[in-house]
Amino acid sequence: MSYPKEVVTRANEITSARRQAAEQEQRARHREISEKAPDIIKYEAQLAETGLAVLKALTMGGDAQKYIKELSEQNLNIQKHIRNELVKAGYPADYLETPYTCKACEDTGFKGGVACSCRKTLLAELNAALLEKVSPAKYCRFDNFDINLYDEAPDEIYGIPQKERMSDILEYCKSYADDFDSESCSLYMHGATGLGKTHLSLAIANVAVRKGYNVIYASAQNLFTSLEKDKFGNYGSDSLAEYLDCDLLIIDDLGSEFTTQYTVAELYNIINTRINTSKPVIISTNLTEAEFEKKYTQRITSRIIGSYESLLFVGRDIRQIKSKTEE
Repeated sequence: MSYPKEVVTRANEITSARRQAAEQEQRARHREISEKAPDIIKYEAQLAETGLAVLKALTMGGDAQKYIKELSEQNLNIQKHIRNELVKAGYPADYLETPYTCKACEDTGFKGGVACSCRKTLLAELNAALLEKVSPAKYCRFDNFDINLYDEAPDEIYGIPQKERMSDILEYCKSYADDFDSESCSLYMHGATGLGKTHLSLAIANVAVRKGYNVIYASAQNLFTSLEKDKFGNYGSDSLAEYLDCDLLIIDDLGSEFTTQYTVAELYNIINTRINTSKPVIISTNLTEAEFEKKYTQRITSRIIGSYESLLFVGRDIRQIKSKTEE
């Protein structure tokens, strides 16, 4: 999975700091033991000697295997003595072992040439934190999406029962999040303002990031601003590559930004490339289909209608309803 550069950099920094701290702690413990239980240090010297002997034995012929077996048994016996002496001195038996946060990879982040589970967990946690930094993701969960804010009556524009439709959308989004992978379908969330599009897209994001998927959220305005800075500035970043490569891209409030030929071309590039590489996008917009086509051309509208799952949100502005009930 591809993560934003700042997430990967931070993960590397944390892993390196963990390793350095663990090795520093081990050295401090060793100095402590050398003063309080010097006999243990003698055993450690013997342990080092058996280790060197094993290396030399590997170049021997004849009875090398028998000799190595004897040395291994001797090594285990010395380790047993060290543990016993530590316990006698009032220390844990493993006190002289380096206290790595992850013993599997010894805080390198990799084991056997592949990412350790600790690194995958760390990347997911950092990506979730980044998502919360740039969006209200921490407040957007499925369990706090209040379906009771929607009326039972049919929507005035579409004639669709509001609460029933929104209940169906909620359940669909839950299933989508539960089954999400980097080749899930794309979603086109459309409808009037304040109906929960951002809330449900971020609820999906919260589930996806905790599964270890790289999710990037951006309002349409911020997305195009970052692309323009990369293209016309000298910032050394590559936002477009991140938007094209992430496991899930969420473009929120599309249609609210100032539109130019450049932004329309970039939007088509992102949509078309991610369709061709089977990477999902969630788009939310307050525009009607006619308004969307007028703003972004028929070519973009056609790609979305033909490739995205359409979710029409109906009802009244629940943000206004919630604010009135909280007064």
